[in-house]
Amino acid sequence: MKILSYRELQVWQVSMDMAAECYRVTMTFPKSELFGLTSQIRRAAGSIPANIAEGHGRNSTKEFLHHLSIARGSLHEIETHLLLAQRVGPLTEHPSNPLLETSTRISQMLSRLRQSLERRLP
Repeated sequence: MKILSYRELQVWQVSMDMAAECYRVTMTFPKSELFGLTSQIRRAAGSIPANIAEGHGRNSTKEFLHHLSIARGSLHEIETHLLLAQRVGPLTEHPSNPLLETSTRISQMLSRLRQSLERRLP
């Protein structure tokens, strides 16, 4: 089955949900974090589905794989910022746990998609 739109990719859909949740969670952060953790988490969260979409729109499997790699890097960046937010206080452990679980799920989905795409390479 050929995927016609990046919007059909489950990993893109879950990434969009996670990005929206990151925006909601960071709304509770203090104003002093607006240009710190809030900005970093939001930027990285939006980068994941954006890179999946951009990679899908490229003309080659290699380029798609490259963008999936960037998406994975942003995913690890979010995890690190969420863990830091727990340590320094704006985030309690409870709200971030579902985000970290979703992050693990996205990571697994990205791995499976990468493996599928790598099989297409000559």
